[in-house]
Formats: sequence, C-alpha cells, structure tokens
Amino acid sequence: MPIAEKLPPNEADRLAAVRRYDILDSPPDGAFDRITALAARRFAVPIAIISIVDEDRIWFKSHHGLPVQQIGREPGLCASAILGNTPYLVEDAKKDPRSLANPLVAGDFGLRFYAAVPLTTSNGHNLGTLCVIDKEPRLIENEQIEDLKGLASIVMDQLELRLSARHAVAKANLMAKEIDHRVMNSLQFVSGLLAMQSRSPNVGEAAEHLEQAARRVAAVAQVHRHFYADSANEISCVAYLRRLCDELAAILDRVIVVEGNEEMVPATSIQPIGLIANELVTNAAKHGAGRIDVAFRASADSNRLIVCDEGKGSLDGFDPYAATAGLGMRVVTTLARQLQGTLEAGRRADGHGACFTVQFPRGG
Repeated sequence: MPIAEKLPPNEADRLAAVRRYDILDSPPDGAFDRITALAARRFAVPIAIISIVDEDRIWFKSHHGLPVQQIGREPGLCASAILGNTPYLVEDAKKDPRSLANPLVAGDFGLRFYAAVPLTTSNGHNLGTLCVIDKEPRLIENEQIEDLKGLASIVMDQLELRLSARHAVAKANLMAKEIDHRVMNSLQFVSGLLAMQSRSPNVGEAAEHLEQAARRVAAVAQVHRHFYADSANEISCVAYLRRLCDELAAILDRVIVVEGNEEMVPATSIQPIGLIANELVTNAAKHGAGRIDVAFRASADSNRLIVCDEGKGSLDGFDPYAATAGLGMRVVTTLARQLQGTLEAGRRADGHGACFTVQFPRGG
C-alpha cells in the first residue's frame, strides 16, 4: 500500500517534531546503543532498533544486531507502529496480514517477530519506535511489553534532555551576544565621553591625552565587535585583520593594505592581535607617512604580525621596551607578552619607513 494511504493524521506536525529534535543522521550514541542492547537481551532476540520515521525513510539511531542504517518507509512495521499510541506486536509476520507485504518479511531477510513501542513526545507526536526483531516467530509476555515501554520512555527522556540542552545552549549564546553588544555600546559611550572632554576649553594640556584615551577605548570596542562576529574556536587572522583595518582606514583617512598567510589562529589570540594591530596602525598614521602595510606571516613554529609605514623618521637607538617608551609601545609590549611573543622595531627593507614586528608562537 502506498505511503500516502497510511500516514498519521498529524503527519506535517509529526515531521516538524522530528526536525525539532534534530536527531536524524546524527552520529552513534553509546546511551542509545546500551538501550537497544538491553532490549535485545531482555527479549532474547538478535536485533533491537531505535528508529526515527522520516518522510520517506526509516532511519536507525541505534541498530543492535543489524548492520543497516536505514530502510524505506514501507507499511507493516515501524511505519505502521507510529500510527497508534499502543505497543505494536507481530508474533508471526508470515501469518499477520499487516506485515505480509513488508520487504523485510516477504524478502530474503525473513523477519517473523516484531514488537515495537512508539517514541512519543510530550505533545503526542510519534517520532519512531523502540523495536525488537527476530527471524523466528515467538509469543510475547505482558511483563516484556511493560519492560519495552519502560525502555522506550528512557529513549524519550534522553531525546528530551538533548533537546533541552540545545535550547539552553542557544539561549546562553543569545545572552552572550546581548552582553557583548552592551559591552561594545558601553565602550563606545566611554570613548565618546573622553573625546567630548578632550574638546572642553578648560582641559589644557590634558586634551591630547584624553583624545588618545578616547581612541584606545574606541579601538577596544572595534576589536571586540570584530572578534564576536566570529564564533569559531579558530579564526583566519588575515580575514580578521582586513575587517579591522578597513574600519581603521576610514577613521584614520589612510590607505592600509593587509596581506599574508591564511593562517587560522586560536580565538583567544585574536583580541590581543587586534589590539596590537590597532595600536601599531594608529601609531604609524600619527608618526609615519604614506601607505600603511599590515602583514601576517606564519612559519613552522611562529607567527609574525608586521606593521610598516613609508615615513622618513629615524628609529636609531629606539627601544620599545625602554622605560621612556610611550604609552602606546607599553600597550603593545604588554599584549605581545600576553601572546608569549616579542616586539621588535626596525626599518623597512628599502629604508623608507619604520616597521614593527610582533613575533609569537603558533597556537599561542
């Protein structure tokens, strides 16, 4: 009989529930495999299955004693078992008109015994079954049926726990994004206040320091925003630097070119890398000239972040670790140490402009 003639009356809602539990094609799970092994042992049968009935197939979440992951949705067994809310029992499939035409019965497999309990959600949708199978006919006792119902309840408990866990993770991620958004807005607000204070007529010599503080707070906000645009454990450093420097180029009104290896770095390293890049690029815009080049180089055991300008200033005798170094250099050296790296200052290869290089271990 065609599938369309034997569908649950709530089939659309039932399939929506199957999708909501997100179990189809998921990897093997020891918890479910232990349940099918226990069911097979309790019934002394070779095969026990946790099935999920999809639109046109029956997929096996666990298949004890059967090296098959799915079969077609043919009536007579699991496809028919989900039509009701009571155990579906076939003691001898060769004599039961409900299952005679099923390929597992009529074909080479030779199924003779089948007992199933629907896996029913809290709102009444049958996702599939917990079933036991044998190639010999057999009788089934009431106690065995109750045990199968109990095991089916455990299967549903596991599915509900996994669904609740996914909802909790999704809620936590949403809350984290909201917190991140509020943090960024707060940082931008503080930056705006500092910038406003720097323009106050009575701040005198402190104006420049307030303006620098405003830019640094704004930089933290930018780095924070670009960092949380990615949710992976590893992030392409060059792609991240391009996004960050595109924004800096507009703010500083300078041409900034980013190039380098498409190296993935741990997400925990991206924030200090972004803050270092912001500080060095801002420093190049302030003290250098021409185009600003940002490069990220990966070698066998280390990464290098290089920022160069085209200025003519001299770096002779400059030590970024000296006590006399400005606040910007102290920020960069502190962040470099956070990456277990070092900062070096030097000239460009062509002698026209300054280069700052932060070298740190890969995976650091």
